[in-house]
Amino acid sequence: MSSENGQPDGDAESAPPEQLALIRESVRKARAPRAKPRTWRGAALARELPVARVLVDKGVLHLDRYFDYAVPEDLDADAQPGVRVRVRFGAGRHRVREGRREGGGLIDGFLVERLAESDYSGPLAALAQVVSPERVLDEELLGLARAVADRYAGSLADVLQLAVPPRNARAEQRPSPAPLPPPTAPGPGSWDRYEQGPGFLAALASGGSPRAVWNALPGPEWSGELARAVAATLASGRGALAVLPDGRSVARLDAALTGLLGEGRHAVLTADAGPEKRYAQWLAVRRGSVRAVIGTRAAMFAPVRDLGLVAVWDDGDDSHSEQHAPQPHSREVLLLRAAQDGCGFLLGSRDCTVEAAQLVETGWARPLVAGRERVRAAAPLVRTVGDGDLARDEAARAARLPSLAWQAAREGLRHGPVLVQVPRRGYVPRMACARCREPARCRHCSGPLQAQGTDDLRCAWCGRGETGWHCPECGGFRLRAQVVGARRTAEELGRAFPAVPVRTSGREHVLDTVPGTPALVVSTPGAEPEAEGGYAAALLLDGWAMLSRPDLRAGEDALRRWIAAAALVRPQQAGGTVVVVAEPTLRPVQALVRWDPVGHAVRELAERGELGFPPVSRMAAVSGPGEAVAGFLSAVALPAQAEILGPVPLPVTPAGRPRRPGAPPPGEQWDRALIRVPPGNGAALTAALKSAQAARMARGGNTPVWVRVDPPDIG
Repeated sequence: MSSENGQPDGDAESAPPEQLALIRESVRKARAPRAKPRTWRGAALARELPVARVLVDKGVLHLDRYFDYAVPEDLDADAQPGVRVRVRFGAGRHRVREGRREGGGLIDGFLVERLAESDYSGPLAALAQVVSPERVLDEELLGLARAVADRYAGSLADVLQLAVPPRNARAEQRPSPAPLPPPTAPGPGSWDRYEQGPGFLAALASGGSPRAVWNALPGPEWSGELARAVAATLASGRGALAVLPDGRSVARLDAALTGLLGEGRHAVLTADAGPEKRYAQWLAVRRGSVRAVIGTRAAMFAPVRDLGLVAVWDDGDDSHSEQHAPQPHSREVLLLRAAQDGCGFLLGSRDCTVEAAQLVETGWARPLVAGRERVRAAAPLVRTVGDGDLARDEAARAARLPSLAWQAAREGLRHGPVLVQVPRRGYVPRMACARCREPARCRHCSGPLQAQGTDDLRCAWCGRGETGWHCPECGGFRLRAQVVGARRTAEELGRAFPAVPVRTSGREHVLDTVPGTPALVVSTPGAEPEAEGGYAAALLLDGWAMLSRPDLRAGEDALRRWIAAAALVRPQQAGGTVVVVAEPTLRPVQALVRWDPVGHAVRELAERGELGFPPVSRMAAVSGPGEAVAGFLSAVALPAQAEILGPVPLPVTPAGRPRRPGAPPPGEQWDRALIRVPPGNGAALTAALKSAQAARMARGGNTPVWVRVDPPDIG
């Protein structure tokens, strides 16, 4: 130091010790700078495997790949494959300081693997944070998610959002219970009603992997039979997974499993459960504490260890189709799991879908059915009322129910409750001329007229009220209900049977069970409650409304809904009667009368094979504004065998109505094109669609174009 600073030259030894200590500390900090949080600038890297391969949570197709990040030494212990991490994403190549890329926003992701070096030659950004050391993603679940993403032309990040529930810190900190030893193999129980039922259970209990399509008999025994299949799999020391369409079905199987095996043997995964409870149950499965899982479609990716059986109940229900991208179907996901893990497969339902018939037709699965004598003994008597009967029936023209339906209801109420299935909820969704049956239309926009109350007639499109209506065809002034809703039906039946209680079950209020005492239960399809001892009778009204829907699956879906309601009725030997108001010559009605859903599905499969319709062919739907759809179709490199149907305009979504996935926004006009390929070309089709959509997004296309593989409704 110089004399100008107040110290003589060469007298450093006489400096105060406090100043010397301060100088040494400053030099030490300059030599070893501290790394900034979440950038780790200047921090040392892990000595072994310093590169982390991360899947970032960006569900866009042109970013559907892994990204490499550097692993700071302080995160080395926790940064293991399968953990949740946070990284900085979107930094420019030129934003590099001290060998680290910086900038970009923080985003969640999964650490997939650790590497010794990266394929990327430039500087890497560092892992910002390990969110939790819990390893929630293993190779098996990652492989399944990749297979689902490829099958549905989606991104891996979107599939993992469906497969891995959001983290809950409190649930993660609690230890999972210790696993229980395998239970003893259950007896066949009511499985002996089926020709191959006991053998199927024995194969599961002995460690086999049978694959079967199960056509369940009418009655409530299905939940106990499915529980025995799960218990037999657990007895072999393996895990089991069962996916059901709704919470009511899950509750019935939950009760059956608890009664058969006791508490703690299985986990219940549903979207209705709270985040903490659901994540705790999922962690118990992931950690191996629980070997059996039941739930709704949210459970189809459950990480069950040593999977021995995957089962799906009522695969024709719309609830099995996921509404979030890439919209996989739980049946198809479980088929992928059965092929990936080599485990058993059970597809059960009271009816039979065309996809189930195809599994049997190709020999991939074996049928699990009862003999015709047992079917006739368990099914109710089914009677039909066609158009000719309605034309000759004065009661049907004056009211809405034909005489046969009134008689069946009156007789059934003497012995127990009577179920009335109405295709729609509400009061009176549609009106028509009472004389010529011409649909009533609005004078302003030609929209359908509906009655919200007893005297309130309004247009379903523009909402304008209508007074003084008259029929333009015949000049009539009287209106009748074209399709009557559940509330109006309950009101009419309440007036006809004033001494009998009337209960309704629908979307707003779904009943689970009803007493076995006389009552009228009016329900929409899918909301039918079970009755103690079974219903004495059932009335299936307005069958033509379900059969006349402009959809490929209209007949199959109508039969499924009819069988679901009729299966709750007592057997014919106990006086159970079902009256269906539909033309008796139609194939679905005949299948209901004979109680032969399998035969109906086999004939439908043969016809679709001749016409080239799914599931024989693979199909994808492309929808969006007309110009965008045309541009997409011109850019996609489809397989040589692909055939484009359309584009055609989609119906405009009315204002105020809920928007279905892939449907146009209210008031907008969209087009839709269908692309189909013959069997064996599905993978090429999805790869081409995914590549074209990724290129379109990379170019910054703002106009929406929806791509859906295997759409459930194709018109």
